[in-house]
Amino acid sequence: MKFTIETEQEEDGRWIAEVIELPGVMMYGETRDTAILQVEALALRVLADQIEAGEHPVEPIQITFAAV
Repeated sequence: MKFTIETEQEEDGRWIAEVIELPGVMMYGETRDTAILQVEALALRVLADQIEAGEHPVEPIQITFAAV
């Protein structure tokens, strides 16, 4: 699985990071790096929930994040 993280700085200075392949998975941070770290952690929690619910095939997975 390969995930793309898009970032943008808000007018108030905060950064928002979003995982494009996982709708609704986005987080704010005071810095770009903080927002990326937080959204990666959230994405992993969402994926774990999906795997536990049987929404992914039972096979080894490899996860890669790329910030753009």
